[in-house]
Amino acid sequence: MKTLGMIGGIGPESTVDYYLSILKLYQEQKPDGSAPSILINSVDLEKLRGLFDAGNLAGAANYLAAEMKRLAAAGADFGLLSANTPHMVFDELQSQLPIPLISMVSATCEAARKLGLKKLGLLGTRFTMQARFYPDGLAKYGIALAVPDAGEQAYIHDIYFGELVKGVFLPATRDRLLAILHRMREQDKIEGVILGGTELPLLLRDVGDFGIPFLDTTRIHVQAAVAELLSE
Repeated sequence: MKTLGMIGGIGPESTVDYYLSILKLYQEQKPDGSAPSILINSVDLEKLRGLFDAGNLAGAANYLAAEMKRLAAAGADFGLLSANTPHMVFDELQSQLPIPLISMVSATCEAARKLGLKKLGLLGTRFTMQARFYPDGLAKYGIALAVPDAGEQAYIHDIYFGELVKGVFLPATRDRLLAILHRMREQDKIEGVILGGTELPLLLRDVGDFGIPFLDTTRIHVQAAVAELLSE
């Protein structure tokens, strides 16, 4: 059996969601009562956020590499980062590691391609919304990307760290995010939206028919991880 090494704690709520989702999907696909082998390294969210705030991408990559190497030393055969923002340094991180990583961004872009979408919106931290990894990944498939305006980005970033990563999920926050998406659907003509923060599905997963698909990056990443766990 392969062993998954997961960098978690960024944030804690989504790490729990990852773990439970992996168990559920694994047991659905292998209903013999067995469970997957998973190692979780819960890292310091505030330390990592400080590195990104300072623009210290090399420091972030080095920090994550050291933590992922601990998982590899403990027996992980492959790894993942249970958050979107750290994918800013995915390539630099992978180059330092003895085990392969499953990219949330690559998996999400492939999911968008399969849906035949041509223009997507993106919600996430300010780091994620302003980074190049989603625009560049989607461009390979001819898919355009729109992000919220500057004021909306500031609001989303603030509630992300002020509420969501702390496990605070408020109806008023959900309503405001849906209003932003409604504006983007009408003005930017988005055909779907990437929930580019792994706490966002915890707030928006139960939204009914919104008229456009929500690409749940946690679920997409979990599907890729379980496929690797079950591969020969």
